[in-house]
Amino acid sequence: MKPGILEEVPWSDSITSYDRQHSTIYRRILDACADNASVEEMAELILGIDPILEPVRARNAIRSHIDRANWMVTTGYKELFAS
Repeated sequence: MKPGILEEVPWSDSITSYDRQHSTIYRRILDACADNASVEEMAELILGIDPILEPVRARNAIRSHIDRANWMVTTGYKELFAS
């Protein structure tokens, strides 16, 4: 796994330091989802987890990051623009 990337994204009802540090990862994941990339492709290319050697870990990590990326674009972004 790439340095600094957790298997389970820390969850909060507000934007976290992890979110700020990994916003590029979230954008890459959302782009890959829009391009119909597989979970295995995203885990390997974006998170650096080999889905052949660690299929459960790869699936769990990418799912956690997809969920948080979706939260960021549906809810979390509002915090960025709040006064």
